[in-house]
Amino acid sequence: MKVNVSDSFFESLRKLQRYEAWHNRMWRALTRDFWIFLKNVWKFRQELWSHRWWDYSFTLQMIQRSLIIMEKGMHGGMEIPETRDKKIAKMQRAIQILDNIIENKYIDMAEEELGPIYYTQLDFAPVEGKPDLFQMVDNDTPEERSHNSKVYKRSDEIETQEWKELWEIFQGQDFNKFNKEIDWSKQFDGSGLKSWWD
Repeated sequence: MKVNVSDSFFESLRKLQRYEAWHNRMWRALTRDFWIFLKNVWKFRQELWSHRWWDYSFTLQMIQRSLIIMEKGMHGGMEIPETRDKKIAKMQRAIQILDNIIENKYIDMAEEELGPIYYTQLDFAPVEGKPDLFQMVDNDTPEERSHNSKVYKRSDEIETQEWKELWEIFQGQDFNKFNKEIDWSKQFDGSGLKSWWD
């Protein structure tokens, strides 16, 4: 078998070589990449201003801002609506869960279900035999303590469920389990961070 290589192949290699040359990379960095960098600094300005390395919530804020930017861009994307709208819905749910985690809204959510927590006035009584020391006295009734305990327990349950849901949204579906006889876009639920691109 005879293999012929056309001149256009070698021309393509030369174009690729010129594109990757140091002076072209430098030109792209100055004319395009620098401005993209400045635009990104502006988009993430609030998160960059408040970011601290020692708390996971700051990392979650960066992820949330990235998803907000991505979700906004997806609305005007080129993807077909059947799959794009599902992705947007999952992004919006992930953004909401991240907001719940960052703002620590779980006690409020549990209170909406079970009723508000009972807050009693704190009283302090002197410690016997130590007149300079005081101890906090618990004025809650057994019913109030039981109710508060249920609210705290429910808030932990909701938080655990939402963390699990968030990672399931990011992980996505196992496409190997899709039925080959049914249209792929009908089985796709929009989850899977790897599929969120336009």
